[in-house]
Amino acid sequence: MEQHMTQQNALQRSWLGFSLGLGVVLAHLAWEFSHGGVRSHHLLNSPDLPAISNWWGLLALPLLGWAAAYTVARRLASQAQGWSAVRYAWLGALLLGLALSGAFLAGYTALTTGLFFTVLAAGLVLPTYRLEYLFGFVLGMTFVFGAVLPAIVATVAAVLSGFLHRLLYPACVSLLRRARA
Repeated sequence: MEQHMTQQNALQRSWLGFSLGLGVVLAHLAWEFSHGGVRSHHLLNSPDLPAISNWWGLLALPLLGWAAAYTVARRLASQAQGWSAVRYAWLGALLLGLALSGAFLAGYTALTTGLFFTVLAAGLVLPTYRLEYLFGFVLGMTFVFGAVLPAIVATVAAVLSGFLHRLLYPACVSLLRRARA
């Protein structure tokens, strides 16, 4: 019975994430459509590389919101950690995404670069591989870059953070324990 309630709670929360992602991407696409058409962005901002249309955000952002809310609800059901830590993680990632987008729009290249490396450095200390970080970051960057390019960048940072937190750090702790024994 408890497992069924946990599953039901996770599914209910996942629809909230889906709805938030869908609402943001629809607002973004409506804005672009009414202001000259939906844009495409080149990888690494280079015209020599392929462009990705912001229409793909209709798939990427709602699914990311659904997955983030679902995994968070499932994780919190099995842990003592509360929603406040998740909210702070999501909000911090959202603010960092907004700051990075704002710096890029304002043409502050050095600040943009510094904030990008802050994203990578945060993964050294924080578990930014978790989907609440990814979703917040992508939401913060959607109105400037669309949803797909920030998702790609955030996924690279999340993979690095996941490697560190799930593999490298535990391996180092295990080696230290063996060295002490």
